[in-house]
Amino acid sequence: MRENIALTAEREAFPGAHQRTRIKRVSVSQQIHEALRERIISLELAPGQNLSRAEIAEHYGVSQTPVRDAMLKLEEEGLLVIYPQSRTQVSKIDVEQARETQFLRLSIELEVMRRLAAKGKKEAVSSARKVFALQQAALEAGEIERFSRLDRFFHEALCQAVGVANLWQLVTARSGHIDRLRNLNLPEPGKPANILFYHQRILEAIEAGDTAAAQSAVREHLSGTLGAADQIMARYPEYF
Repeated sequence: MRENIALTAEREAFPGAHQRTRIKRVSVSQQIHEALRERIISLELAPGQNLSRAEIAEHYGVSQTPVRDAMLKLEEEGLLVIYPQSRTQVSKIDVEQARETQFLRLSIELEVMRRLAAKGKKEAVSSARKVFALQQAALEAGEIERFSRLDRFFHEALCQAVGVANLWQLVTARSGHIDRLRNLNLPEPGKPANILFYHQRILEAIEAGDTAAAQSAVREHLSGTLGAADQIMARYPEYF
């Protein structure tokens, strides 16, 4: 029951972001793709792990055809490596690809900060404010996986506020490597609190109409994971 209340609150705070958790009229292969992608990003399916198409089809109660289609799309996104007539494996984390995606994301979010700060109104970030409150609650409850999901919703809410949600989806499709890096780094002591600190700074700067402060906050915020890449690789060498 507690989780149902939490999910309802997330939908009220940011309906667009939470569409992924609801029953949708989409193809079976797309639903399998989204489910497998989330399991890969969360590291439930670890880098280097072999996947069986037949076992996945049985797990989700579907035929192997939509599983094959979902796997092909995940390969395009760089999250799977398919060896024909042999095996399918979760890809190792590619730090260079993560850096490229971070460059793209930062370029977009700096412009998002400029546009939102130019408005200088609390209404412009009302959805992000609600997601921020839910993040605080998730951290207090020790719900790190939910905290991570809300982290993505926070930035998506900012993009939606200036009408560039499709660009966020473009970044998301390429973010598998950087997102896995973040999830490896998230359990580090102080990391979740640090994320909330920067989210608060971003919101306050936007509401104050301070473009420079908003852009500085997002630049510092997004640099954290890649700045710790060497330490993460040293702790989890089998994932790279």
